Amino acid sequence: MENQASYESVSNDSTPGSARNEAIDAVNKSTSAEPVTLKDFYRLVKPGIIYSNLMTAFAGYWMAARWDVSWAHLLFTMLGTALVMAGGTVLNNYLDREMDAKMERTQNRALPSGRLGPNVVLWYGIILGTIGLAVLYFGAASPLATLIGLIGLFLYVWLYTAWFKRTSVWSTFVGAFSGATPPVIGYCAVSGTVDLGAILVFLFLFLWQPPHFWALGIRRMEEYRAAGFPLLPVVKGSYVTKISMVRYVVLLVPVTVMLTAYGYEGYLFLIGSTILGLIWVFMSVKGFKATGEAEVVWAKRMFLFSIMYLTLLSILMVIDTVKIS
Repeated sequence: MENQASYESVSNDSTPGSARNEAIDAVNKSTSAEPVTLKDFYRLVKPGIIYSNLMTAFAGYWMAARWDVSWAHLLFTMLGTALVMAGGTVLNNYLDREMDAKMERTQNRALPSGRLGPNVVLWYGIILGTIGLAVLYFGAASPLATLIGLIGLFLYVWLYTAWFKRTSVWSTFVGAFSGATPPVIGYCAVSGTVDLGAILVFLFLFLWQPPHFWALGIRRMEEYRAAGFPLLPVVKGSYVTKISMVRYVVLLVPVTVMLTAYGYEGYLFLIGSTILGLIWVFMSVKGFKATGEAEVVWAKRMFLFSIMYLTLLSILMVIDTVKIS
């Protein structure tokens, strides 16, 4: 699931009632000359988010299996996890349709543009999420992984998207809980229990998300402000946001070290994660000197580095998982 944010006194209530009603009517009643395509349904699931989170789910599964992998079980776990996440992202599109209509980069999505109706998107998300939970329960045969998937779906759709995303600067913190569930689903599908390994992979992704998303928030601050999203950079400014980013990035280093210290990962992972973590800390601290256009460039580099960091550490987590003796 996604991740996200902090917010401002620029809430939905700052939009005049009549203007807000017009925006809702435009979303619900507009029709488009453009026909709907399969690509529209594909984009509704936010495939970039699915792929990156599925990568962490695979890493969590592999770490718990310690190279003793049942490929059929792995397939069902990944399929179920992907479908649950897809259900969440589609429902996120449904709930965010009014705000998406206000942002230039999201106005052409199938729902705000009118190519798809709200009810179609709503049922599409419900069906995907339900099938995903069924695959985890019956295919992966893991009631625990199913429960974690259900909790993650609930937190992402209702607590994060429907509530905190519109009202509070704590939304990124709340969204990080749901966004950290994919590796835990993968891990617990194998382990059948929430042990120290599950907690560590949860913390790994939980701590990664806020600095990743806030970098995007700083880069596109005015877009979020115009749409009424109370993100931390919009509400508190870049300086406070950078302080918060440093806190999370610094905490990531000892968490990754513990994966080796407690025997889950080897020394290749330890070296790689520590080096990458310290580089990210250095980049975060360096951001305090950036202002104006340089700040936007810095934020873009932080965002791209966060993606590279997650990708490389997920790969290292797989290849350097300690095998069963």
